[in-house]
Amino acid sequence: MKADSPRLLVYSSLFPSRVQPGAGLFIRERLFRVGRHLPIVVVSPKPWFPGQSLIRRFRPGYRPMPARRETQEGVEVHYPRFFAPPGMLRQWDGFFMALGSWRTVWRLKREFGVNLIDAHFAYPDGYAAGLLGRWLDLPVTLTLRGTELPHSRNPRLRPLLVRALRGVRRVFAVSDSLRQLALRLGAAPGDSRVVGNGVDAEKFQPRARGEARHRLGLSEHAQVLISVGALVERKGFHRVLEILPRLAQRHPDLHYLIVGGASPEGDREAELRAQAAVLGVAERVHFLGALPPEELAWPLSAADVFVLATGNEGWANVFLEAMACGLPVVTTDVGGNREVVGRDELGMVVPFGDAGTLAHALERALAKTWDRGAIRAYARANSWDRRVDILVSEFQAVHREVQAAEMPTGRRRTAP
Repeated sequence: MKADSPRLLVYSSLFPSRVQPGAGLFIRERLFRVGRHLPIVVVSPKPWFPGQSLIRRFRPGYRPMPARRETQEGVEVHYPRFFAPPGMLRQWDGFFMALGSWRTVWRLKREFGVNLIDAHFAYPDGYAAGLLGRWLDLPVTLTLRGTELPHSRNPRLRPLLVRALRGVRRVFAVSDSLRQLALRLGAAPGDSRVVGNGVDAEKFQPRARGEARHRLGLSEHAQVLISVGALVERKGFHRVLEILPRLAQRHPDLHYLIVGGASPEGDREAELRAQAAVLGVAERVHFLGALPPEELAWPLSAADVFVLATGNEGWANVFLEAMACGLPVVTTDVGGNREVVGRDELGMVVPFGDAGTLAHALERALAKTWDRGAIRAYARANSWDRRVDILVSEFQAVHREVQAAEMPTGRRRTAP
């Protein structure tokens, strides 16, 4: 079945479901907005192996398995399974992911008229999408989101990244640092674009500070830091906890809000709570759990400074969400962080792993009078709508290229 416009199949193993409502929200935010302009359907393959249910008896949150299909905001989301033994055969994940998705994608091509696969994360998703594209004669676009840097350092996975990048029509990177990595791995310069993430400025805007603090039991005079993200080592909550005793000496009414929960990467809440207790700051640290986007603006509005001592990022949406609520950002100089926090009036970027410099930056940020209106204006200038316009245009261009390539030579239009 051919169509005169792109009919997208969004392909990502990280996507929200009823059993993991917080997974991949940034992908859904982006592509559901594209879906207002172009027809879309989602395929989110899930890892599986025989005996997986036995592990859940000891680890109840291990690989929660959604239903085979859900409807979200009128969009079909399919969750096929693929063979993936835990901790083994990572270099085969892409092949098994493609194999497990083949029947679903073949049926959607026939019934929905899918004519373009839009994949997210180079490996294993992008590699699998490239295989599906070849097997089913479908063009593929690929968005790089940050996992590509550590994968590129793995000698087993790096060749698979190279294959994934060379088998697609467009490479979208959420930051220029990721685009430069893609070019080093062999992506074609003319077919790669930087399209950052955006922010929903309607959903993320300041709430009344007094009410926000009252909800959390914080005094009006408290000084408040906040971090948001999955409770995993990479996000660096432990690095902020490490310097909290030093900060508390100068800021006796200092509090630290941690918003987040478990993710497929793990769950370090118990370790973080233990660290706070050992450091003697447990009463200052508030674990708020994972919050839906519509509630996140409240703790952001209660805070003074947003901090994320992360070890790796592509383009952290949460920076813009914090800025949309008027917060300056203090973060580490990794991935695309400096591209998001690109000006001094937006926050501070410090070397990764330098606890002293991070502590000094937070002391300065807490003492500084920030132009919060300017910070909010910067966030609004990076709305999702601006990104979506670019993406829709690119998808349409890819579709035209494919149609032109398939058209018999004698029927192709030539310039007058």
